Formats: sequence, structure tokens, C-alpha cells
Amino acid sequence: MRHSFLTKALATAIAVTALTTVSVSGAATAAPTPPVAAPQAATAVVNLGLTATQAKHVQCFLAYGWEYNGLIDGALGTNSWKAMQRYLAAQDYSDYNGAIDGIVGPQTVMALQRALKRAWGYTGLIDGVAGPGTQAAFARFSETAKGYC
Repeated sequence: MRHSFLTKALATAIAVTALTTVSVSGAATAAPTPPVAAPQAATAVVNLGLTATQAKHVQCFLAYGWEYNGLIDGALGTNSWKAMQRYLAAQDYSDYNGAIDGIVGPQTVMALQRALKRAWGYTGLIDGVAGPGTQAAFARFSETAKGYC
């Protein structure tokens, strides 16, 4: 009796697995599959060591004159960085001529380092690596940006 019960349970598990596999693979399905929402693009948040409050200050600055119209939420995402790239591109001393794509790559970081070196006490190399010195200077930048909130 017990053997029969285990056999039936195993057969049921195999059948459910087979139906799931067939359904997932796109072959014949036992029941209609509900529509799936289109995948959303992931928004990378790159605060470069800033707290949420410090990042909000930067967003206030970017909203003031650099076409940032997103939330002032303390998460420097793609739109925040696009605005930052616009700011950096407008500064002769930052030498940013890359794409306005919101990607915080080495070229963006190097331009930020040049800007931070000019007025916010960055003394490190212009190397595109956002290490502790870059992060500390960016935090000083955020204190200046606080005036825009």
C-alpha cells in the first residue's frame, strides 16, 4: 500500500515537472500562459560613496541648471549621471567630451576628478578610479550643492 502511494506521488511529480518543462520551453502547453510584462531596464545607482542626503544635494544642483528632472531621492541613477555629464561637458577644465549616456565609466570619473581638483580639494591622480580621495572630494562638492536644495 505504502509502495503504491509513493509510486503515485513520484509519477505526479514527474508529470508536473514535464508539464512545467514543456510550458517553459515554448513547446505545447497544458494551459494558456499569462502575459509577461516587458522587462524593465535596470537603473544603476552609483553614489560614489555619498550618503542619500549628500546625493540629494547633488541632484538639487543638477536640477537647477543641468536638465535633471527626476526625483530628488538620493540615488544617483542614469538620469542623474546624464545631467552630471552635461555639467562636466560644459566645464572647460573637466575635458569631458564623452557620450551623455549616464554611464559612470572611467571617462566620466576622470572628468569629475578634474572638476573636483579645481575647487573641491581633490589631490589624487586623474585616473578614472573613484577611490577614497575622489569620494571625499565628491562629498565636499555635495556640501556646496546643498545650497541648491
